[in-house]
This record gives sequence, structure tokens and C-alpha cells, in this order.
Amino acid sequence: MIGVIAKLTVRPDMTAEFETHANELVAQVNANEPDCVLYELFKYKEGGEYVFMEKYKDKAALEAHGKTKYFLAAQPKLGPCLAGAPDIQSYVSVG
Repeated sequence: MIGVIAKLTVRPDMTAEFETHANELVAQVNANEPDCVLYELFKYKEGGEYVFMEKYKDKAALEAHGKTKYFLAAQPKLGPCLAGAPDIQSYVSVG
């Protein structure tokens, strides 16, 4: 299994727009990627801090995710909402 945590800081004036586009992406991933075990967006209680938590069956599933039409189409919608570059960390299962 491959785990990914993507931390994003969203501009305060763009949180509603970000959440709309991000939730559309979450729905597309969960509906169309059977090898993606988890794809969910979380928000810190205060401020514009968000985290995508992702879990894929293998490296091929992660690579396929990044090439989907809906993932690529979401980037120009989500990018302007961000206050900086995302912090993306990838992990491998130890169990």
C-alpha cells in the first residue's frame, strides 16, 4: 500500500471555491478509482489548512490517479485557491 498526505494552505477568501472543486475531485476519485482505497479531504478547525489523505493499493494506482482527466482538470481550478505550494508526502505500508 502507498499512503499520501497532501497538506494545502488555502487563501482565506478562496475557501468556499476550494472546497467546491476539491469535493468534486474527491467524488470523481472515489467513483472511478477502485485501486484507491482512501481519498478524503480534511480541514483543520480554524484557518485555511486542509489535508488530502490518500491510500492506494500500489504505485501503479497512484501513478494512474495523477494521469486521470478529472485530476488534471482540477489542478487549474484548485491552484489559484492556494496560498503556497502544497506539501505532499508519500509513504509505504510497513504491514
